[in-house]
Amino acid sequence: MHYGSFSFGEIKPSRLVFGTIPLNEDNLEAGFELLDAAWETGYTAFDTAALYGGGSSERVLGKWMEARGNRNAIFVIGKGAHHNADRRRVTPHDITTDLFDSLARQRHDHIDLHFLHRDDPECDVGPIVDILNEHHASGRVHAFGGSNWSTRRIADANEYAHKNGLIPFTASSPNLSLAVQAQPPWEGCLSLAGPAGSADRSWYRQQKMPLFCWSSLAGGFFSGRLTQDNAETMREEFSVSFTDSYYTAENFERLERVQWLSTEKQLSIAQIALAWVLHQDLDIYALVSPRNATECQANAAVFDIELSKEEIGWLNLERDEL
Repeated sequence: MHYGSFSFGEIKPSRLVFGTIPLNEDNLEAGFELLDAAWETGYTAFDTAALYGGGSSERVLGKWMEARGNRNAIFVIGKGAHHNADRRRVTPHDITTDLFDSLARQRHDHIDLHFLHRDDPECDVGPIVDILNEHHASGRVHAFGGSNWSTRRIADANEYAHKNGLIPFTASSPNLSLAVQAQPPWEGCLSLAGPAGSADRSWYRQQKMPLFCWSSLAGGFFSGRLTQDNAETMREEFSVSFTDSYYTAENFERLERVQWLSTEKQLSIAQIALAWVLHQDLDIYALVSPRNATECQANAAVFDIELSKEEIGWLNLERDEL
């Protein structure tokens, strides 16, 4: 496992971040086993959100950290202020409510890195930055940023922070994978992938801002279970939003190239696709959701994989031949 430079005290997040969406209180024992496997593999960063499972994922994580007595060695990434069916919730009240609820479920007094799960461009950045600084000053969050926030909005928030002597956004959580989304899988999602993300990637590169990228394997597109031949039958396993986002001729061409290179290098499809993400010239922490100990270990093995510039470009259809 490799670890990044983004840290508070001695806690450095692993560059692979364990995504807690699959955790559920109804199967606490299995959740503990999976978290143990991730921890033993070297994962120190665990991503969760107030939205996941109606709070169930956070409760499992909190109970596990309490049972293992390892909270002070864990880098917890939280998210709140997601919209609901009734209204957009990027407000000081909702940010605060979600944060306190998350802390209660996690059974601790702070979150290491707290993201706003969505943005509302109609809201002025001032009150948002003010309330996040209030929680930072109290120690409830050690750093904060935006998930699915545009670079323009992050720049606006940080300009306000600098003008007012406040703490700025220090991290971002967009999507990035080898597969390019034809459309967002959920409303309000932002991706750095493909030609459309070039300007944003350049901005993050200039800012040297850490990126905690969700769906690094494109929601399972590069899991190894999907091929162009079984794509139609696999539609039943994946959601409509997934197939609408990733089922394109270009992405299946990328998948075929990943399959070929994985055979050549005697690696898995997931390992090649994940290595591609981690080889980008950005400060990336890749979010993954391994289902068992074997997948935890296979993911961690990607740091031993070398991809040349030619292979990286070929996988992304930037060159016709390898």
